[in-house]
Amino acid sequence: MNFWLVQAINGISYGMLLFLLAAGLSLVFGLMNIVNLAHGSYYMLGTYIGITVYRYSQNFFLAVVGAAIGLAIVGVLMQRFILRRLYGNHLGQVLLTFGFVFIIADISLLVWGGYAQNMPAPSFFKGATTMGGVTFPTYRLLVIGVGLLVALFLWWFQKGTKMGVAVRAAVDDEEMSQSIGINVPLTTTVVFGISTALAAVGGVIGGPFIGAYPGVEHEVLLLALVVVIIGGLGSLRGAFVGSILVGLLDNFGKALFPELSLFTIFAPMAIILAIRPSGLFGRAL
Repeated sequence: MNFWLVQAINGISYGMLLFLLAAGLSLVFGLMNIVNLAHGSYYMLGTYIGITVYRYSQNFFLAVVGAAIGLAIVGVLMQRFILRRLYGNHLGQVLLTFGFVFIIADISLLVWGGYAQNMPAPSFFKGATTMGGVTFPTYRLLVIGVGLLVALFLWWFQKGTKMGVAVRAAVDDEEMSQSIGINVPLTTTVVFGISTALAAVGGVIGGPFIGAYPGVEHEVLLLALVVVIIGGLGSLRGAFVGSILVGLLDNFGKALFPELSLFTIFAPMAIILAIRPSGLFGRAL
């Protein structure tokens, strides 16, 4: 029983980490109609920046804030001056953002080197916690808590703020939104900045047990795309449910069937898409 509970907690914590990445990807891909293959690179770059800030400050919170602000600036500049010119041109977006994957990878290799780096967990969350006879890493509880807080914030942002209303209106009818005074370009830029900041937060939060190394951007992007496809494009609820599902499948798959770990993720995705092509909570096309 302990094995199953520990693996479930590990899977949920990994799912919450994927949610931080997939939520921003879902907003950009599903709501703003932007294909951004550089999203995994934001995660990697956020991890490296967080590690650097932590080395100088020895403060985990400052590392999270510094990485989020840094990547938000990168995202805003990228959307405002580059991607903005390619709206509606999906092929151009794919080629451009794929090029940024290599640019960011080379810059990271030049600045931080090619060896794997990890960030120490906050001192208050080091060690293990025992509950009901089950022992598991305390830091995993922090990851779950952060994921739940971000999910609540995004739900509030989308449903309870004027910016969230503006985002939904701009998605449904951009021309009508502009005619009633909504600044669609500014709204799009803000959402893109939030999405890149979320990827950076995910990178720092994942630093203590995933770390940063060349190639991690491809691994997390692949899983984030699976989450978005399973949950449905543009659905935060879908991103949340899909993240937990993928996290559990990945963790149990590696523990029980390590030689079939990828199969345990992609087979359920294929089954779900065969039944619901738009995903679990996506809008039918």
